[in-house]
Amino acid sequence: MSFLWEALKAVILGVVQGITEWLPISSTGHMILVNEFLHLAGSEVFVNTFLVVIQLGSILAVVILYFRQLWPFYFKSKTPQERKNTWLLWFKILVACVPVGIIGVLFDDQIDQMFYNPLTIAITLILYGIAFLIMESMHIRVTMKTTEDIDFITAANIGLFQILALIPGTSRSGSTILGGTMLGCSRPAVTDFSFFVAVPVMAGASLLKILKSGFAFTLMEWGVMGIGFVVAFVVSIIGINFLRGYVRKHDFKLFGFYRILLGIAVIVYFIVLKK
Repeated sequence: MSFLWEALKAVILGVVQGITEWLPISSTGHMILVNEFLHLAGSEVFVNTFLVVIQLGSILAVVILYFRQLWPFYFKSKTPQERKNTWLLWFKILVACVPVGIIGVLFDDQIDQMFYNPLTIAITLILYGIAFLIMESMHIRVTMKTTEDIDFITAANIGLFQILALIPGTSRSGSTILGGTMLGCSRPAVTDFSFFVAVPVMAGASLLKILKSGFAFTLMEWGVMGIGFVVAFVVSIIGINFLRGYVRKHDFKLFGFYRILLGIAVIVYFIVLKK
């Protein structure tokens, strides 16, 4: 097993993770395609842990980019009112995390067994792609322009939409952005809130899986995970900044069309060509 070859695989997977985790295009849909052609060497436990570790790289990118906005304690450049707003933001984030946390803990294994397959992923990619196109044609009135404008009821409803992301191919950011936009949030506000909600949800799920898998890996495997982590972190920063800039000037139609095309590609490859 060549370290350089495995390191290259880690770089590719880190790039895919960093891009697709934050754009509303389903990281699972992309990973299943990439995994079909690119297999990391090692045990199933190592591969699953690697995929979790690179997710933590993506989470760290959010924490770094939004540190001032997310840090609720004393910060030299923050006023008392800004710190109060940060605490309120965290309460809203936790409210949005409760539904998916409960359903995820209770039914995660069953959901994977029932829905983690190419056909389901293709269907959800296409359906939510169509949903984005429909949403953008509805001209929904914006009532919440910033994350501070998002109230607790809206946060809870966004959390309900996030439950949909437990079905592979939906996209966690896609479900929260779709739900928040339909509820009257502006594109920048719902995009930022989607990033914030990801921190406790992804961090909790990732750390739980790491604890279950243990830490009995070789030095080379730790090295491969480290490379994937760093690449996912760097590319996530680029991806997050891209999406933040993009949504200020454009709608989500491009992502809707992309999801539909990717869903068709999954059907063609896994259901037609692999028969």
